[in-house]
Amino acid sequence: MDVIRVVGARQHNLKNVSLDLPRGKLVVVTGLSGSGKSSLAFDTLYAEGQRRYVESLSAYARQFLELMDKPDVDLIEGLSPAIAIEQRNPSHNPRSTVATVTEIYDYLRLLYARVGQPHCPNCGSRIKKQSAQAIVNEVLRTRSGQSTSIYAPLVQSRPGTYEDLYKRLQRTGFVSARTDGSLHDLSAPPKLDRYKKHTIELFVDKLKVSADDKQRLNDSIEIALKESRGLVRVESSSDPAAGALHSENHACPSCGLSLPEIEPRLFSFNSPYGACATCDGLGVKTNVDEARIIPDPSKSLAEGAIVAWADPVTTRTNRWKKSWSGYYTEILEQVCEQFSIPMDKPWQKLSDKHKDIILRGGGTYTPSWAKNPQDYEGVIKNLERRAQESESDFVKGAIADRFMGRKRCPACKGARLKPEALAVKVGGLGVHEIVKMSVEGARAFFRDLKLSEQERAIARQVLKEIVSRVEFLSAVGLDYLTLDRASETLAGGEAQRIHLATQIGSGLTGVMYVLDEPSIGLHPRDNTRLLTTLRRLRDLGNTLIVVEHDEETIRSADWVVDLGPGAGVHGGQIVAQGRIGDILKAKASVTGAYLRGEGPRPPLSKNRKPKEWLKVRGARQFNLKSLDVDVPLGTMVCVTGVSGSGKSTLVHEIIYKALARQLHGAKDEPGEHRSLQGAEHLDKIILVDQTPIGRTPRSNPATYTGLWGPVRDLFALLPAAKVRGYKPGRFSFNVKGGRCENCQGDGMLQISMQFLPDVYVQCDECKGQ
Repeated sequence: MDVIRVVGARQHNLKNVSLDLPRGKLVVVTGLSGSGKSSLAFDTLYAEGQRRYVESLSAYARQFLELMDKPDVDLIEGLSPAIAIEQRNPSHNPRSTVATVTEIYDYLRLLYARVGQPHCPNCGSRIKKQSAQAIVNEVLRTRSGQSTSIYAPLVQSRPGTYEDLYKRLQRTGFVSARTDGSLHDLSAPPKLDRYKKHTIELFVDKLKVSADDKQRLNDSIEIALKESRGLVRVESSSDPAAGALHSENHACPSCGLSLPEIEPRLFSFNSPYGACATCDGLGVKTNVDEARIIPDPSKSLAEGAIVAWADPVTTRTNRWKKSWSGYYTEILEQVCEQFSIPMDKPWQKLSDKHKDIILRGGGTYTPSWAKNPQDYEGVIKNLERRAQESESDFVKGAIADRFMGRKRCPACKGARLKPEALAVKVGGLGVHEIVKMSVEGARAFFRDLKLSEQERAIARQVLKEIVSRVEFLSAVGLDYLTLDRASETLAGGEAQRIHLATQIGSGLTGVMYVLDEPSIGLHPRDNTRLLTTLRRLRDLGNTLIVVEHDEETIRSADWVVDLGPGAGVHGGQIVAQGRIGDILKAKASVTGAYLRGEGPRPPLSKNRKPKEWLKVRGARQFNLKSLDVDVPLGTMVCVTGVSGSGKSTLVHEIIYKALARQLHGAKDEPGEHRSLQGAEHLDKIILVDQTPIGRTPRSNPATYTGLWGPVRDLFALLPAAKVRGYKPGRFSFNVKGGRCENCQGDGMLQISMQFLPDVYVQCDECKGQ
C-alpha cells in the first residue's frame, strides 16, 4: 500500500476525520493552534503505530515497555513502526550532555581507550607500555654493537636509609647498585640521610648488544623488570645520559606513578572507575557560597554582616526550633577579641587574614555554659556540618537553599574525570578538551587528525561514527553547540534537532517519523539546512509527518494537510489537503490565505518610553563575548538573532537566574557576568518556558490557573451547601470527601490487561463527573 489510510479519527477534537497520506513522503500537518494537528499526528498516527509495533513483540518483552492507549479511530491501514521526535528536553539529568545524547562520547571513550597516548598526570611524561620481548627487540634495533648496561630502578626520589633493601639485594646474589648516580658494591653501601630524597638502581648486567647474545639480553631485561616491578633502564656505557627507561606497565618512568588499565570506562564520568572523586563526575561541587553568607559586605560584623548566623531559621539547631543566633554572636565576639578583629569595621575593609579566620576557623572560644575552650571551626565549616548533621530536614533544606551554591569542581576544573583519564591524549588533546569544542570545531579537529598507519587502522570505524554524528549535528544547524553543553540547558527546538540528527545517524528505513515543529527556535537563515536534513531522512525510505507553521517548510512539503477551520470545538476538520498548489486554491483555508498574502496584518504598536532599566555588564557565559546590555523595564522586549547567537544564554542563564537569586534566593548559579543592576525596580520574576505544566492526571486548565478555587468557594456559599455543612474542599476531586471514591476523582476506571494496553472505562458511579 502506497498510502496511510485513516478512517473515522475522533481523538480529542477530531470530527470523524478520514484521509489518505502518501507513504515515503514529507507530509506537513498545519492549521490554527488547537485545530487538532497534534491530535492527528501524535495522538492518532504515532500512538497507533507505536502500539502495533509493541504488540508485535513477545508478551515477555511487552511487560518492560510502556503501552500506549488505542486512539479513538475506526481504521488505520499502511502504518509503519513510528518514532516521535517531540519538542521536549531529552533529559534533566545533570550528567547528560550533547555528546552523551548523540552517542559521540561513547565513541570518544572507545577512541581514547584504543589509540590514546597516556601521559603522567604529575610530570607530563609520555607513558609507553611494552612487553619484555618488545623492549628486547627495541634494544637490539637501536643499540646493536654498543656496550650496554642494564639497571632495575628500585627507588625514585624518595627519602630513607634503605639499609634493609641493600641487605636483601646482597642476599639475593646481586653485586652492585647505583645510588644517586654513583655505582657501588652492595657489600659496602653508602650511609644515606634519612630525610633526603634518594634514587637507587640495581645493576643487573653489562653486555655488548648483538643478535648472538639475544638470550642473555632477554634474561637480563626480565630480571630487571621483575625486581623493579615493571621498569628497566638501558643505557650505553659510553653515554649514560642517553639512557632510556622502559615500562612493562602503564607507569611513569620518571616519577613511578602507576596508571590503571586504559579502558573505555576510564573515560566515563558515570563510572566510579573514571569519575572525578571530588565531584563524582558532575564537574560541579555544592559548597557554601561566601557571597550568600555575606550578601552586603558594606556591613560590619556587629551589624549582622554574616546573615547565616543572624537568620532565625538557619540558626535553629535542635528539635524545639530554638534560635541560637545569640550563641553565634557570642562566639564571634570571643574570636574577634582573641585576634583583634574590629567588629564595627565593614566586612569589605577587613584584612584577608581576618576574613579567613572568621570564615574558615582558627583560635578557640568558651561558651557561657562550658568550662573548657573549644576550637572555632569557622562559618563555612559550621554550615557544611549542620547541613549534614542537623536533626531537622527543614534546617538542612534552608541552609542548602539560602547559603550553598554549585561551583566548578576545584579538583577536575569541571572536566568530570580523574587525572589519569585527563592525561591520555589523542592528537595532543585530552578527551575533556575535545568535548569543550563546538560541533564545528570538533568537525575540523577530526578532519585534520594525524594518526599513525596502525592507529588509523584500529580507529577507522570509530572515527567514521564520530565524524558522521558531528556532521549530522552540523547539518541540522547545531554547529554552534559545544559537545559538553548540558542537555537541561538546551531549548526545546535544539533538543528536537539533536534527536533528529541521531535518527539520521541510525540509518533506519521504512519508519514513520512524527515531528513537532522542528523549525521552532531556528533562524530563517538555517531553515534550508533543516529542510535538506528532512529530505535526506525521507530519501532513506521513511515517511515524515511534520506538525508545522513555518511557511518555508509548508511550501517544501510533498503533501500538506490543513486542519481547522477554528480551534478547539470549532476545529478538528480537514479544510484542505494535497500539494501546496491545492492549498493555495482552497478558499476555506486560513493557511492558504496567508500563503497567498491575503491574511490580516497586526497593527504596529507605539513604543513605550521606559523609565527604568535593567543593566547587564560583562556577560560571558557560553559563547557570549563580555556583552553589556541595557533592557528597558515596563516594555515588551524581543531578543532575536540567528540560532546559537546566545539569546537563551543571555535571557535564561544570566538575566533570569541572576534575578531569581537576588529576588527569591534561588540556588541555581547564574551564567558568568560581571554585574546586574536594576533588580530593585522589580518585585518578582517568572519564567515561562517550554516545560509541560501538567504534573498529575487530574490537572486541568481550571486547577492550573487557580480558577477552580473560586468556583469551589462559590458552591460552598450556596444555601444547600451551608445547610449540609459543606466546605470548599467538598467540591474538590483531589481530596477524600469531595471526590468520587470509586474512581478516586479520575472520572475513569483503569482496568489492567496484563500484556495488553490498559483499558479505561467511564466510572459507573459518578459518570465521569
